[in-house]
Amino acid sequence: MIVLGIDPGTANTGYGVVERRGSRLLALDGGVITTRPEAPPQIRLANIHRRVCELLDEHKVGVLAMEDVYFGRNISSAFAVGQARGVVMLAAGQRRLPCVSYTPQQIKYAVCGSGRADKDQVARMVQVLLSLESPPRPDHAADALAIAICHANGAPHAAAVAESVVVPEPADIAEMRVSRGPGTAPGALGDSGDLPAPSHDE
Repeated sequence: MIVLGIDPGTANTGYGVVERRGSRLLALDGGVITTRPEAPPQIRLANIHRRVCELLDEHKVGVLAMEDVYFGRNISSAFAVGQARGVVMLAAGQRRLPCVSYTPQQIKYAVCGSGRADKDQVARMVQVLLSLESPPRPDHAADALAIAICHANGAPHAAAVAESVVVPEPADIAEMRVSRGPGTAPGALGDSGDLPAPSHDE
């Protein structure tokens, strides 16, 4: 299993690619996607999307894992992170890959055994778990590798928080269309909000 971990952000998006081979975890790649602050937002987001697409294809990633948005007190910062998350999820959806999210506490617990671990502790444990020569730097890259480790190791309640962002093919959408009986307006629902009952006159 190959996991791409993403620590999303408009200015800096950390990424880490981790592969599980039996009981071993191997770091395949890691770094930061940096965008120019003077560039228009749409260009910055396009650059993040393009690089994530390259990583997904280059490493034949099987699942993408991200950190949940933490609002804190800075709403504008959280909004920017949400935009970066959106283009990352789009890259996964275009390839029909599962995309999962974990809270910062889940990630720290999966890597360090404590949801209160600081960034230095996380980086040192990432070094140990991936048998690296030194703790990964910068922090965004270390966090992204930790996110990938969290999923590869099976974080607590991973199945409960996993959310697929698979995009249905046009044929799938066609199959989901509900046939309507004569005189039924498009999209009309019954009084209870359910789809109208099928006619038995045929």
